Amino acid sequence: LMARVALLAGQPETLLEEVYETGITLRPGAATVTATMRAHGAVTALVSGGFRFFTERIAAAAGFDEVNGNRFEISRGRLTGRIVGPIAGADEKRERLTALAAKHRIDLFDTLAAGDGANDVAMLRAAGLGVAFHAKPAVRTAAAACLDHAGLVGLLYVQGYRRDDFVAVDG
Repeated sequence: LMARVALLAGQPETLLEEVYETGITLRPGAATVTATMRAHGAVTALVSGGFRFFTERIAAAAGFDEVNGNRFEISRGRLTGRIVGPIAGADEKRERLTALAAKHRIDLFDTLAAGDGANDVAMLRAAGLGVAFHAKPAVRTAAAACLDHAGLVGLLYVQGYRRDDFVAVDG
């Protein structure tokens, strides 16, 4: 990660907005999942190894209650090629799940985590229900459940919601 971020040194900060506007789209069903879960008393969090510049925008668009991510270091309107603070990797994701559960007085048994990459495995194993979502083979092997042929609303079905329970916000 550090080597890839170093390649961005000297790039204008405006590049981040350009990448967000032209290269990132919200997955269909994301806002329906968060709205449905919130309507039924759940708290949703986007726990990501990505960058807060993007995760904050995604979380706002999808309606997540909480968000984290790595931070680009920016100086005088330019990316420095460095990250500010600790890297949000596998251990950080698991710790974030645990901290969020404690903060909201939720037993880990009553949590759901979904992910697709190797840095999600520890979080998926710690959650009451870890779901490999269109994940790499190693992640599918480590997770309690896999969704390979469903969209994000599949996460509602694995929790026991019926279609009539959905708060439809997006496709």
